[in-house]
Amino acid sequence: MTLVYITCKDEKEAEKISMHLLKKRLIACANIFPIKSMYWWSSKIAKHSESVIIAKTSNRNFKKVENEVKKMHSYEIPCILKLNAAANSDYEAWAKKEIM
Repeated sequence: MTLVYITCKDEKEAEKISMHLLKKRLIACANIFPIKSMYWWSSKIAKHSESVIIAKTSNRNFKKVENEVKKMHSYEIPCILKLNAAANSDYEAWAKKEIM
């Protein structure tokens, strides 16, 4: 199983991206959390409230998810991280049935 960690400017954008990926059946599930982020940007440390998506998909779908997110994300350089994960067999079987 692959988890895709995606930061977004706000909850509205996170929901829009999640719904898009779900409707295309590229992900089986998305969790959205409010976060505070601190990072270097334009030679300064930035501090912002954001929302993060943790999307569950297959390894073979990661590039498709990445491409779809890049098309609609508001950030110039969106954070799209691939995390390999082990899942319980029942959950993994369910997720595989839900994604294309």
